[in-house]
Amino acid sequence: MDNLEKMRHTLSHVLAAAVRELYPTASFGIGPAINNGFYYDIDFGDTKISDADLSKIEKKMRGIVARKLDMTKRVVSKTEALNWARDHQQNYKIELIEELPEDAEISFYDLGDVFTDLCKGPHVKNTKDVGAFKLVRVAGAYWRGDEKREMLTRIYGVAFATEEELDAYLKQQEEAKARDHRKLGKELDLFCFSDLVGAGLPLFTPRGTELRELMANYSLSLRGREGFKKVWTPHITKTDLYKTSGHYAKFGDELFMVHSQVSGEDFAMKPMNCPHHAQIFASRPRTYRDMPVRYMEATTDYRDEKTGELGGLSRVRSLTQDDSHVFCMTTQIKDEVKRLVGIVKELYGTMGMQKLRARLSYRSDEDKYLGDKKLWEMAQKQIKQAAIDNKLDYFEQEGEAAFYGPKIDFMAEDAIGREHQLATIQLDFVQPERFGLEFVNSKGEKERPVMIHHATLGSIERFLSVFIEHTGGWFPFWCAPEQVRIVTVNDQISDYVSKITEVLDDTVLDKPLKYNELRYTIDDSADSLGKKIKRATEMKIPALLIVGPKDAKENAVSIRLRDREEKIALADLATFLKGL
Repeated sequence: MDNLEKMRHTLSHVLAAAVRELYPTASFGIGPAINNGFYYDIDFGDTKISDADLSKIEKKMRGIVARKLDMTKRVVSKTEALNWARDHQQNYKIELIEELPEDAEISFYDLGDVFTDLCKGPHVKNTKDVGAFKLVRVAGAYWRGDEKREMLTRIYGVAFATEEELDAYLKQQEEAKARDHRKLGKELDLFCFSDLVGAGLPLFTPRGTELRELMANYSLSLRGREGFKKVWTPHITKTDLYKTSGHYAKFGDELFMVHSQVSGEDFAMKPMNCPHHAQIFASRPRTYRDMPVRYMEATTDYRDEKTGELGGLSRVRSLTQDDSHVFCMTTQIKDEVKRLVGIVKELYGTMGMQKLRARLSYRSDEDKYLGDKKLWEMAQKQIKQAAIDNKLDYFEQEGEAAFYGPKIDFMAEDAIGREHQLATIQLDFVQPERFGLEFVNSKGEKERPVMIHHATLGSIERFLSVFIEHTGGWFPFWCAPEQVRIVTVNDQISDYVSKITEVLDDTVLDKPLKYNELRYTIDDSADSLGKKIKRATEMKIPALLIVGPKDAKENAVSIRLRDREEKIALADLATFLKGL
C-alpha cells in the first residue's frame, strides 16, 4: 500500500471518529481507501443524514486531525475482538469477526484515545500526515452489497497529498458535473428511461439513435475494411450453450431466464456473443486455407445487474456490443492483434481520444479461471509481446483477466483527464477447447484454433456515456445528430432557403464514414432571431446557417460555428461543410 492510500485509509478512521462524537449511537460497517479518497458505511439508526450534514462532520474531522493523534496497532484474539464489538454494540463488526478463524490474530487500530476500529491497516503514523481532504457526498449502500441486507449510509471523501492536488481534482469534478451524460442526454434529447420499461433499460430518441448508429457503423466499417464479416445471432439461447462455454458457472446469477411454455425448455437472454460465434465457426468443416475467420456483430446483450449498480448509460441491463471474434492459427495471433490495435488507434483518434494506455490484464491465483496454466502463461507472454511490438504505452495488472484468457484493455483519457476502460482484445484458448472447435492444418491433422475476442467501442451505451461527457455534448461535425440548422431572419426568403437545402441535399460527406448525408433542419418560426440562435446553441448544433434578405441578395450564407463566424458564397458551402 503506497503512502497516499495509507493517508486515505487513515482518514476513513478519522471520519468514523467524527461521526461517533456527533452521533454516539451510530454503528459502523467498513471504511476502506478507494480511488481518489475513502468512504465509510455507517448505520445512523433513525437519524437521516444528507449532504447538508457533511460540513459539520468535516469540521469535526479537522479538529481531530489538528490534535496530531497517533495511529497505534494492537493485535488481539478472536474472543477479545468479539468482546470489544459486543461491549460497543457494533453488530456489523461482530459479523465480520465471527467469520474469521478461531485462531486468527485480529488487529485493531487506536486513533489516539478518540476512536478504536477493527482494521488490517496499514495507516500513516499520525493524523498530521493525512494530507488534504474534503467530504463530498452521501449515498445509500447495502451492507456487504446485498440488496436483502440493511441499507447503510455511505459517506464519501476525497483526499490528496497536497491542497493543490485536491483543488485540481475538485475543479475537475465540477467540470464533470457540467458534462454529466445523464444531464446532457436529457437536455440534448438523446435518451430517456421509463419506470414502466424498467431500470437500466434505456430508450433512445431519434437524435440519440442517430448518434449510436453512427458510432456502431463507423466501428463496423473499420473492421469490415480489415476482412471482418457480419453475422447475426438470436437474443435468446438454451442455457446449455453457456454451460458448455463456462459462462453459466461464472455468471449464472446475471442471466435473465426465459421459460418456454411450449417445450418446457429453459432459455436465457444472451449476456455475450462469443459462444454463438463459436457455433457459426463450428457449423462447417474448416481448413488452414480458411484461417483466419473473422466475424463481427453489433448486437444487444442482457445482464441482470443489481439495481444499486445501475447508472445512466454507464451501467445498464441492455447493452449493445460492437463485438467481433477471430478464429486463427497460433502463428497468426501476432498479425491479428496488430490489425485490431490499428483499428482501436484509428477509431479513438477520430473520436479525439488519442491518448491511450493499455492494461495487460492477467490471471491471479484466485480459483476463477478456466484452462491449463501453461496455456495461460503462453497467452500472457503473447499479449505482452504484442504490446511491445505495437509500441503501446502499457502496464500489467493481475486479476483483471477474463475467466478464459488474458486481455489488452485500452484505457482512453477524456477531455478533462479522466481515464476510462473501453476497447479490449482478449486471447482465448479455453472456449475452442470446450466447444471442440477444430480445423485441418497443412499436414492434414486436426488442430484447435485460437479465439480472439475484440470490441472496439465495447458497450455502445457505456461508450456513449464517456463520449457525451468527453465532448460536453459538442459532438464532432460528422457524428452530430443534427449537423446544420438553417435559421431564417424573416419569412421573406423561403425561395432562397430552398436553394440552400438543394446544396445540402447534394452534399455527401466521406469522412470518416462514406455516404454520410448531411442532417439538417430549418427554423423558420416567427420567434426572434436571438431566440432561434439561443435555441440552436442550447442544442449544441455544430453549424448554424443564418440567412436573411441580404444573404439572399448576395447569394451567400452567414455561418456560425462554435468558435467562429464566417460568410461564404453559396457555391462554396458544400466544400466548406466537407472540411468541418
